[in-house]
Amino acid sequence: MQQETTVYFSRIETSPAGPLLLAATEKGLRCLQFDRGKLPIASKDERWIESRERLQPYADQITAYFRGELRAFTCKLDLIGTKFQKDCWEALLRIPYGKTCSYAEIAREIGRPHAFRAVGQANHDNPIAIIVPCHRVLGANGKLTGYGGGLSTKEKLLRLEGAVFRIARSSARGKDEATGTQQEEFQY
Repeated sequence: MQQETTVYFSRIETSPAGPLLLAATEKGLRCLQFDRGKLPIASKDERWIESRERLQPYADQITAYFRGELRAFTCKLDLIGTKFQKDCWEALLRIPYGKTCSYAEIAREIGRPHAFRAVGQANHDNPIAIIVPCHRVLGANGKLTGYGGGLSTKEKLLRLEGAVFRIARSSARGKDEATGTQQEEFQY
């Protein structure tokens, strides 16, 4: 018989990225996601308990990050996923604050150079947004690509960190010949 795991959770109602849901076990942070009002589906061996007190140290680090006072998170993580996913997430953790990379670069770093689409799916499945910084991954051309919190949130996070990235915008002049979109580069 498997022992039941207690997962404590709490919400940050307002942040520059919108409402956030945090969840942790005794091992560390298990979940940081954009709160859409529902808890993740608990496995049969988990018991979820609301506890602002237990999640306060994580909330404090997130708040400090949004204030621009924290560049490197120190909280312990309890990452649950396949070996491939964990390899991808560990690679994300090595992307420095304010820097970006592509899915292909992550694929090469984990020794799977042709698996950039699978890297994209692992990013999509990342259970710990912001702290495991999948927002720092851009398309091969340096453009913003999909993000669970929305592209505007990804843009806000990258601006907060002072990262360089490109945004495709429709425009009658200055169009990229290949894509037909206006290219703008931002550095904050």
